[in-house]
Amino acid sequence: MSTFATAVKRAISDKSPIVALESTIISHGLPRPANLEVALEVEAIVRANGATPATIAMIDGEVHIGLEPNELDRIANDTNVAKASTRDLAIFAAKGFSAATTVAATAQIAHAAGISYFATGGLGGVHSGARESWDESADLFALATTPITVICAGVKSILDVAATLERLETFGIPLIGYKTDRFPGFYLIDSGFPLEHRVDSVSEIVQILSKRRQLKTDNCALIVANPVETEMARTTHDQLLKAGLESAAAKNITGKVVTPFLLDFFHNASNGESLRVNIEIIKSNAKLAAQIAAAAQ
Repeated sequence: MSTFATAVKRAISDKSPIVALESTIISHGLPRPANLEVALEVEAIVRANGATPATIAMIDGEVHIGLEPNELDRIANDTNVAKASTRDLAIFAAKGFSAATTVAATAQIAHAAGISYFATGGLGGVHSGARESWDESADLFALATTPITVICAGVKSILDVAATLERLETFGIPLIGYKTDRFPGFYLIDSGFPLEHRVDSVSEIVQILSKRRQLKTDNCALIVANPVETEMARTTHDQLLKAGLESAAAKNITGKVVTPFLLDFFHNASNGESLRVNIEIIKSNAKLAAQIAAAAQ
């Protein structure tokens, strides 16, 4: 059972464009109080570009598609909010938990609600050292099985980017660069890997979406990789990544808590630079997602 925010209900009734937004970035990805400020700004950006924002989360065991102001405030400031991937949803619902949704969970919930566009920061993928740990994000399987258009800044640069790209290819998930021939690396404009396909306008993306439906190849996600405009200094990034991975290993931090640990490490050690880039990423992706959703109507 899901609860729809008033604005989202109206948009569904009117058949007007909607953009899904994940809540993990609010509760676990950005520090307080910037997290709530950014969440409100991102929703405003989606509205300004012709779509209705639908931030997705679980509150007291119930899935919410779109959050009212008091609900958004709770997700941002309640320290007991868990992090829910797809496999956690039914368990958390039964226990009456509140949780922020990951890319995987948000994509599935949005698709089930009839929402076709989803803006996020960076995707999860294959973690460093996965040859020994088998640590891969559930995002990959969700993207392989969920027909939704995801606008992101590539995958998080703390991951094994090469292995992640291989998995995306294996799963048959189409990947296009928006105004770029290079796969972006979240904090970085260029992860070091080329892209096979590039588009330079929203109208090209809309045409691809139409052809996917005609050819019946829309059984998985379409990833639109939108690079950050002003990247973090690469030397700083590489130094922080090395130090962060060493710190995680020393503290025996593994599994799904690695990503939030490293993001927090970056935020604390970069004098606000990683926070600036992270905020720029989600705002830019929300804007592009809304423009695509509006143009595809």
